[in-house]
Amino acid sequence: MFQNQLIMAIGIFSVTYLIIMSEKLNRTAVAMVGAFLMLVLNVEAQEKAVEHVDFNTIGLLVGMMIIVNIMKKSGIFEYVAIKAAKMAKGEPWRILLAFSIITAVASALLDNVTTILLIVPVTLVITDALELNPVPFLVPEILIANIGGTATLIGDPPNIMIGSATGLGFMDFVVNLGPVVIIIFIVTMFAFKLMFKKYYTCEDKNKRKILQMDEKLAIKDRVLLRKSLLVLFFTILGFIMHQSLGYESATVALFFASILLLISKVDVEDIFLEIEWPTLFFFMSLFILVGALEDVGVMEFLAAKLLNITRGDVLLSMLLILWVSAIASSFLDNIPFVATMIPLIKSMGAMSGMEIGPLWWALALGACLGGNGTLVGASANVIVSGMLSRHGHKLSFMDYMKVGFPLMILSVIISSIYLAIFYV
Repeated sequence: MFQNQLIMAIGIFSVTYLIIMSEKLNRTAVAMVGAFLMLVLNVEAQEKAVEHVDFNTIGLLVGMMIIVNIMKKSGIFEYVAIKAAKMAKGEPWRILLAFSIITAVASALLDNVTTILLIVPVTLVITDALELNPVPFLVPEILIANIGGTATLIGDPPNIMIGSATGLGFMDFVVNLGPVVIIIFIVTMFAFKLMFKKYYTCEDKNKRKILQMDEKLAIKDRVLLRKSLLVLFFTILGFIMHQSLGYESATVALFFASILLLISKVDVEDIFLEIEWPTLFFFMSLFILVGALEDVGVMEFLAAKLLNITRGDVLLSMLLILWVSAIASSFLDNIPFVATMIPLIKSMGAMSGMEIGPLWWALALGACLGGNGTLVGASANVIVSGMLSRHGHKLSFMDYMKVGFPLMILSVIISSIYLAIFYV
């Protein structure tokens, strides 16, 4: 009976994963069918499956989605972007640098997908005014969104999952990943300056168009703006202090999201309609799929194989996880990959007794930075490609990969040196 469960668990997981990778069908629908097949075929009991769903991850995502959806109604993001472009005096390179800094900070404090959805439309307005090709502006923004999101607990879904599974807090991510993210940001921007220098020049008459823009017109609701910024400030403060106060990150996010819902006087039903429910159900389904593999012993088997390769050496284990995660996340969705790796790393620690703390940072860096490798590596990449297409510009898989993959490899080399110096 147990052997049948093992075969069915591996079969369902593998087929589900392959269909998700093919992108022929909706990934949420596929993941849900796979998850519930585990229950229908008695591979996993419903009670056990529910235990595997990480509601801290789900709650944190819901809370941040609510806060961001309310904030954007005030027009704050458009205001900041136009103000930054004017402060750069319409100079294309300075505008890119300013937008990249905004993207990095916003991705760290909100999340990279939300940041891209907010910054790209404004970037297109600015590049149209400058009469420049938007691709050399938006490709850096994709990379910087994924790089910035790597620095914090809430910046990228893999980090949320790792933090929730391990008890690592907001400041743990900032302290351990922040320094290397800053170095990668600087190196990446320098690389773009060299690679696309000729695209960052324009006529003076077009620069004057930027200076004539009025950022104040972007603010639609000043009262909502003040309330949103106040709540965001306390939310971030809550994330910084949540471990010492004894609260989970989801509690902080949902508490302040509910306060903003109460005081903002927005239509609550509209805000809930804007929550990305397919993403949340995708997460829940993955937790059930991976949980079933864990329960039938697949993770322990894979952990034993990995330990045979690394012989329990922390440096070798760290570099193996970093590079495998980065290359895999370039071509696969990093969310299901990380969902699979978390119990695997836990099993490695339990079986060998080695210190697995550094392995979490290797997984976070590999999964988040690896998303920059190809056009399908992260959700932000796919979103920008679609927006460019609607704007009359094409960003092909190979055109993006020629830029993204080498810079991703460079960022992983920097990460390897950083991990080797500080964690061995």
